Amino acid sequence: MDFNAACRSLPLHVPDWLERVIAVYAQMDAAYDDAAVHAGFTCTGCEDNCCRTRFRHHTLIEYAYLRQGFLSLAAGARRRIAAEAAIYREALREAESRGASFRYWCPLNREGRCRLYAFRPMICRLHGLPYILHHPVRGVIQGTGCHIFEQAHRQRPLRPLDRSGIYKKLAGLEQAVRLATRFRAPVRMTVADMILAVESDNPAKQMVAGGG
Repeated sequence: MDFNAACRSLPLHVPDWLERVIAVYAQMDAAYDDAAVHAGFTCTGCEDNCCRTRFRHHTLIEYAYLRQGFLSLAAGARRRIAAEAAIYREALREAESRGASFRYWCPLNREGRCRLYAFRPMICRLHGLPYILHHPVRGVIQGTGCHIFEQAHRQRPLRPLDRSGIYKKLAGLEQAVRLATRFRAPVRMTVADMILAVESDNPAKQMVAGGG
């Protein structure tokens, strides 16, 4: 079973998967907003922002939700974004083969705005703020905010965003959908990889994930 087949089977095995992932993402957004307000931080975008940071995503449920959003776009828009995703992926391969740094716009970014903002994955929602994570194996993990945050808040006492409960809920949902679909393949995909995987499918002949 490939990624798209697993997504198409989700409504059959986990009928409320869409509502459940929306609820988890809403919790992420609320936690981020609370931490940002406490820190007095507002993200207004920048030239060196998270949309130019290389992220890889690791859950089927995030792929399924981004797929849901991508398939809602007009066919022409999907083709244009897929072409940009192919350029992104080739540029990333070339940079990683040389061990070079990589700063490239996400193929979903258009004039500083995400074309699938409501469907963006977890790390896109949480990046920018300092955080703490209580990992069951690695112990306590802490991270700094983005460089804009660090420059603006270097002298202020901070309350880091605790990602522990958020990660746990997403992991629980991921476990549920994998058990239900029997999908076992590891996920390690950039947004560009996700887009190209979705576009390689033929949604015109198959049931779109989450609907008929």
